[in-house]
Amino acid sequence: MTVTTALSAHLASVRRDVMTGVSFMIPFVTIGGVFFAAAHIAGGAGALERPGTLAWFLAEIGRAGLAFAVPAFGAYIAYGIADRPALAPGFVLAALVQQGAVVEQAGRIVGIETGQAGAGYLGALGVGLLVGVVVAALARIDVPTAIEPLVPVLLLPVLVTCVLAPVVLFVLAPPLALAMERLTALVRDPSGLEAIALGAVLGAMMAVDGGGPVNKIAYVFGVTLIPEQIYAPMAAVMIAGMVPPLGLALSNVVAPQKYPWGRYERARPALAMGLSFVTEGVIPYATADPARVVPSTVLGSATAAATAVWLGVTMPAPHGGILVVLLANNWIQFLACLAVGTVVTAAVVTALKPDYEAVSSGARSKDRGRVTD
Repeated sequence: MTVTTALSAHLASVRRDVMTGVSFMIPFVTIGGVFFAAAHIAGGAGALERPGTLAWFLAEIGRAGLAFAVPAFGAYIAYGIADRPALAPGFVLAALVQQGAVVEQAGRIVGIETGQAGAGYLGALGVGLLVGVVVAALARIDVPTAIEPLVPVLLLPVLVTCVLAPVVLFVLAPPLALAMERLTALVRDPSGLEAIALGAVLGAMMAVDGGGPVNKIAYVFGVTLIPEQIYAPMAAVMIAGMVPPLGLALSNVVAPQKYPWGRYERARPALAMGLSFVTEGVIPYATADPARVVPSTVLGSATAAATAVWLGVTMPAPHGGILVVLLANNWIQFLACLAVGTVVTAAVVTALKPDYEAVSSGARSKDRGRVTD
């Protein structure tokens, strides 16, 4: 195995473990985001702080869901690496670094002023990877048969928590808390060119590989900011992820002569997948003509996401597409941004693509020429 192959395999493994954490975190984020949005609908922002009101109860459910989301992210990354023995220490240590007061005291001891900021999802990510790697290494040590049953339920969780707690508190958490504070400040209320640039980058990342690793990085970025109650990146990511299949489906319908006949039948599945926020619906089109399709979808998604962040559109739900559109702070603007990106994608790809019959005829003529030669 070459160094490049080994590195690719390792990166793929890390990505799989991180996505395990994301997949287990999403239900918590969904509960938190949906109930928070319902609280706003039920009583407005002021009612959330009035105990005993319907909005307050809904908001408390939302807060509980979001409070579990980030620790679950770290815990299930560790679980993805080292299975069940890593789950509890991953959960405990990831939850520990979310407590701003604890991180502040640890930071003072090592000379880093963090304020009341927790380490957020960056801390949970670091904790999950560290716990997973350490538990996986310790699990390979041979132990007497008599104590084997105690290893996954007692010895490994307690030992790993004891050993890694100082590392997590005094080495990992303070700098990551500072980084998290700077990052959230940057994306919490973007405006003007900052908002356009943030949206354009996220939108381009969502479209460039049609649901591949780059797409997932942008998606994770949006999801992991929801527990911080920062919803604009999630709106940008969701809109941008819906645009590619919708844009290609629209192009296929308005200009069927640009596509093979069989592809026309795929416009309907692409439409359904786009509305459901499944970016992979663009793959049949992208694999057939990547040179024209990919730039078109990147431009359309970047335009839609930049417009959404610039307008201040937010989305508290991590998935659902058209099914959760009413949870957006302004669903009309959400749909308008989606329409803009879809039209831009369809217009560009339709302009770039030649008629399919002309291309096919040219290819057949070349083939006949080679046979004659």
